Formats: sequence, C-alpha cells, structure tokens
Amino acid sequence: MRGAAQSPACGIVSRCRRLLPGIALCAAVTAVATALQGLETRLLGEPYLEALVLAILIGVAIRTAWPPGARWAPGIAFGAKVLLETAVVLLGASVSAATVLALGPVLILGIAAVVAVAIASSYGICRLLGLPRRMAILVACGNSICGNSAIAAVAPAIGADGDDVASSIAFTAVLGVVVVLALPLLVPLLRMSLTQYGVLAGLTVYAVPQVLAATLPIGALSNQVGTVVKLVRVLMLGPVVLALSLAARRLRDGAGDRPHRGRPALGELVPWFIVGFLAVLTLRSFGLIPAAALPPVAGAASLLTTVSMAALGLGVDVRVVARAGLRVAAAVTASLLVLGVVAFGLILAVGVP
Repeated sequence: MRGAAQSPACGIVSRCRRLLPGIALCAAVTAVATALQGLETRLLGEPYLEALVLAILIGVAIRTAWPPGARWAPGIAFGAKVLLETAVVLLGASVSAATVLALGPVLILGIAAVVAVAIASSYGICRLLGLPRRMAILVACGNSICGNSAIAAVAPAIGADGDDVASSIAFTAVLGVVVVLALPLLVPLLRMSLTQYGVLAGLTVYAVPQVLAATLPIGALSNQVGTVVKLVRVLMLGPVVLALSLAARRLRDGAGDRPHRGRPALGELVPWFIVGFLAVLTLRSFGLIPAAALPPVAGAASLLTTVSMAALGLGVDVRVVARAGLRVAAAVTASLLVLGVVAFGLILAVGVP
C-alpha cells in the first residue's frame, strides 16, 4: 500500500529527472546568450542581437555540430513546447482588452481576409508546383495560420497521412526560425513604425510564441500588437478546420488506406495556451492582477521565452531542408513570400500608423 501511495510522487520525480538534462542544456544556452547580449551592450552601446535571437542561433549551431541524444531530448522538447506556451500565457498580463479593441473592426476583418487570401494563393502555388492536394492544403494552412499547430489540426480533417504531415512540417521548423531572425531587418528597410511591424509580425510569423522572439527585440508596442494580431489569426484555425471538415468529406472518404482520426478535438482547434492567454488578459483588463506583480510576471515571461528559444534552436536540424525535397521547399517559401506581400498590403490599405 505504501508503494502504491508513493507511486505518483515517484512518477513526478522520475519525469523531472528525465527532463532535467535537456532543460539544463537550454538554460546553459540561455546563460551564454544573455552574457553575449551584455557583452554587446558593453562594447557597442546597445545589443544588436538580443538574447532571444542569440539563443536560437547558438541552439541551431549546437544541434548542427552535435545532435543531442535521447538523454537530452525530453527536456528540449519540454522547453520548446510547454515552457514556450507558458510564456505566452504569462504574456497575457502585458496586454489589456483596450489593446485588442484598439485594432478596430476593419483591421480584425482584414486579418481574416489575409488568412483567406493566403490559404487560397498558397494552395494554388503548391498545386502549380505539383504537390498532392492534401499536402497542398496542409502547407497552405500551416503557412497562413499557425504553422505546425495548423498542420496537426487540419491533417485529420482531410485524411492526410504521416508522410504528408512530416513533409509539410519539415520546412515550418526551419523557415519559422528564419522568419524570426530575418523579419526585424525589414523595420529599417521599409521604415516601419512599431505598430506596423507588430501587425506584420503577427500576420507572418508561424507560431504565437515565436512572435515574442520576432517582436521583443524591436519594442514592447510591437510585441503587444503582434501578439494580439497573431491571436486573432490563430482563432481562424477553428472556422478553417470546420470548413475543411465539411467541404473535404469526399477527400476524406476517398483516402483509402490513409488513417483517419475523425474530427479534431476542441483542444486542437483552440490550444490551451490561447485560452490561458485570454484568461490572463481578462484578469489584467479588470484590474485583478496587482500592479506590483506585473514586472515580475513580465520578467518570468521573458526568461521562459529565451529558454524556449534555446530549445527551439536545439530542435532545428537545418539538414532537413535537403531531405524535404525541392518542390516542398519552393512551395513553402513562395507561399510565405506571398503571405508577407499580402500582409504588408493590408498594413498600407488599412493605414496602420
């Protein structure tokens, strides 16, 4: 009986032991990245590469030179997913309902229009390059909404098999990091304001957590706007998956030997961290989070984000580009470029200040 009573605690301890090496590696990368940022500030007067970006670059370099083995994998995966999603939840404390409402109905409708246009154009590009229908749908939805999460949610709705999913996800992992690193360079090139850049990042970056890495180096306002825009974009996943589930019934029924899990669960349509973000945002908007608690919460979100970016870098294998195939590479890259052009067009059309 005593052993049975202790088993839950033993299970927690065992899980922590499995996670510790990978998390410790991510923390070490974070420490090096933070130290390098401090060195930049001391030598150059300001950090041209923030710790967030440095953590990704160091992680990718380590993964390329020395792929971490099975001992490190659980902690790295935990950092890249759970810690990152937790950081997004905490980020809700830095955004109020007023920020969301400040977007205005025109911009919110514009975000929905960008998603629709991006899906249609991406699908067309993929088909022109010879990709199968299911893979074309996965790439289009992944690029247009939220990367891997959209691919995972759409796959069961259209009866996509493992090869389709793996090929579609392969490039989102690599290009997601490329976008995070390259997008800030557009600020001086296009002479964008903090608000404009936030909208652009929210409309083009694949995952909600990656918006933090793409916008925090530019400014807090860009981060807030980008997060809210990305949130609206992610919420499009539910209607898109529902529409595909209904419209693609013949595609699913004709899948033959392709596995079919049925309709995706609610958690796949609305991830838990999005619900958490909205909950914390609501608490902040009603003044239920003490003002004294806001700076520590923001600091915790920033630290978790940097650790998570290290984990993200450690999980990216740049050699996956060669294995994914030239057609998939061209399709994903071209779709992403179209999304960027459409997003920037919306910023000009709406007159974002």
